Amino acid sequence: MAGRSKTPAIGIDLGTTYSCVAVWKHDRIEIIVNDQGNRTTPSDVAFTDTERLIGDAAKNQVDMNPINTVFVMSCDAYMLKGKGFSHVVGSDAKRLIGRRFSDDSVQSDIKLWPFKVVAGPNDKPMIVVTHKGEEKQIPAEEISSMILVKMRETAEAFLGCTVKNAVVTVPAYFNDSQRQATKDAGAIAGLNVMRIINEPTAAAIAYGLDENVASSIGEKNVLIFDLGGGTFDVSILAIKQGILEVKATAGDTHLGGEDFDNRMVNHFVQEFKRKHKKDISGSPRALRRLRTCCERAKRTLSSTFQTTIDIVSLYDGIDFYSTITRARFDELNMDLFRKCIHTVEECMRDAKMDKGSVHDVVLVGGSTRIPKVQQMLQDFFNGKELCKSINPDEAVAYGAAVQAAKMSGVGNKKVQDIILMDVTPLSLGVETLGGVVTVVIPRNTSIPTKKEHVLTTVYDNQTIVSFPVCEGERTRSKDNNLLGKFGLSGIPPAPRGVMKMTVCFDIDANSILNVSAEEKTTGLKNNITITNDNGRLSKEEIEKMVQEAEKYKFEDEEHKKNVESKNALEYYAYNMRNTTKDEKIGAQLAPVDKKKIEDAIEEAIQWLDSNQLAEADEFKDKMKELESICNPIISKTVH
Repeated sequence: MAGRSKTPAIGIDLGTTYSCVAVWKHDRIEIIVNDQGNRTTPSDVAFTDTERLIGDAAKNQVDMNPINTVFVMSCDAYMLKGKGFSHVVGSDAKRLIGRRFSDDSVQSDIKLWPFKVVAGPNDKPMIVVTHKGEEKQIPAEEISSMILVKMRETAEAFLGCTVKNAVVTVPAYFNDSQRQATKDAGAIAGLNVMRIINEPTAAAIAYGLDENVASSIGEKNVLIFDLGGGTFDVSILAIKQGILEVKATAGDTHLGGEDFDNRMVNHFVQEFKRKHKKDISGSPRALRRLRTCCERAKRTLSSTFQTTIDIVSLYDGIDFYSTITRARFDELNMDLFRKCIHTVEECMRDAKMDKGSVHDVVLVGGSTRIPKVQQMLQDFFNGKELCKSINPDEAVAYGAAVQAAKMSGVGNKKVQDIILMDVTPLSLGVETLGGVVTVVIPRNTSIPTKKEHVLTTVYDNQTIVSFPVCEGERTRSKDNNLLGKFGLSGIPPAPRGVMKMTVCFDIDANSILNVSAEEKTTGLKNNITITNDNGRLSKEEIEKMVQEAEKYKFEDEEHKKNVESKNALEYYAYNMRNTTKDEKIGAQLAPVDKKKIEDAIEEAIQWLDSNQLAEADEFKDKMKELESICNPIISKTVH
């Protein structure tokens, strides 16, 4: 097959609510449309008693059966029950990926979720789902891998060849364990993740390739304001003749459009309680329907000043009708909008820049369409016109595809000349005496980087030294994120302060950390790649999930064959029924033959109604049986 000799590398924006895939082809970046003709794909996965659905099919499934749909909300999965369905739809799995079950953010979100989340191995949060009558525990990495599989298959259908290599984007403020977990998701999906790059940096690449920017003389300082469905990032980059240097980054991996939806949902829950003296917060079905309307209203308010919420029989047979203005929506979310501006200020302080030093402010992410967000950002920059030249929904995938093209040696001179210099978003260090963190690599240090720090023994005759590795900006280690722990043993006894250990922190281009330690006089060494201590999947777990992915692929293909065979039989039966009713052909049929065909068709349709879940072979056998009756009669009549 064409292209197999040199398989192209793709860029994937693994988004909170929507994902996007792009590739270098025909001397430019192509945003690839999915099987529904859409340029973005919902980051949703649904499990039913008969099949697994991903993307548009999963999202459409949510609204196909609203009477038996229970609670769609702003977190990582939806639980749907009724009429033989038991679904989990994983959207915004990024809010669980790489986190511990005991994390405060996970525990607070669990209170909102209608589905069950349990603690798995290494304190990993596991989503409990029912698929084909069997209960399963699925980590967020596996949900994300299913989205990545969908994006890979979308690219393969477009390119006509196998795709193995990809550059995947993550929020700039993802910590080390979340980046590792994203790489794991790629491995489960059968992808070699060549590089993980930050979403605002990918958007800056797309901006940097713009003709006006690429041809400009001198250095431009660009602020990327990336407000998506579930995460928020700000990055400041200096761009000069293809060199993109990240000066600083800041953000919040738990802030985005879904939080704005939450505020609206809560507002209308209170209004319903005031008007009708009933609390709908205990009804997942009512909340599910209300959330859908709130999402729609949020988008409408970006272009109009007022919109309506109109839901028939929302709760206890009560119809709900209300209006919301743009001003009220802004008021409900004003503290979140201000939080975005404070993050901009923080990023500029870190970059040591003032407002006048920023040449362009670039909007990325669907939530930047909110007028109040744009106005507050513009006011902050003293009325500066915001840059909207790149598509906020596609820019991240575009930039990822450019990086993929560069790494695989394709693309024009502009692509190959790009040099990307990113930074680490959080400070990294070791816990020392008194539970205090000694920073080895400060946040916003350019990567890749390698830095050393010398530690000494703190007790007389100390023979073992432990190195807890932390990530964060707090002084005390307990207030930061513990990435891992390792140590040196067999140190010769000596007075405290005599024996010295050199700790080396090495961050690669994916922002993934390796730590090593050496005692110089004896040559004792140890090292750790920050992995399992924060719930990263082991090689065995990844291998098991890869096998699961193959199993799902086989099941999906079998289900597709079943559906195609069923549809073929159904089409043939109804087409034959229409043929017998045709004025020309029907009139030529002998009454006995016509009745024979009609009886066979009726029997086939009744069989179909009673055997919707039959296997492909059964449908094919039924098809042959029906054809053996109808074809000879029709053939004899027509000729």
